Amino acid sequence: MRMDSERLDFPSFKVSACCSPGEQDRKSHHSDQVKNSLLSRLNRIEGQVRGIKGMIEKDIYCDDVLNQIASVQSALNGVGKLLLENHLKSCVIERIQEGDTEVLTELMITINKLMK
Repeated sequence: MRMDSERLDFPSFKVSACCSPGEQDRKSHHSDQVKNSLLSRLNRIEGQVRGIKGMIEKDIYCDDVLNQIASVQSALNGVGKLLLENHLKSCVIERIQEGDTEVLTELMITINKLMK
């Protein structure tokens, strides 16, 4: 399990349309490559969180635990960046081209949440 902070480079992924305005049950349509990358990253993060839990159970020095928490937060930010990039390249562009500018308000609310 990799526990140190790593810089996450995002390869170019082919994106497909992901949502239609007005639909209550909008769904994303990630390519298999994007979905697999997201799931792999989340599985790794899940392992890191279990590792942190084990560190606390073993009374590991607080600073070491805090460093691992920072690593998990960084990894989650990487997942968010990848999702945001694909959302911008597909859903947002598609909805703007269809004349739905409400997507910009939705996007700004989401970005503000991600930046907290």
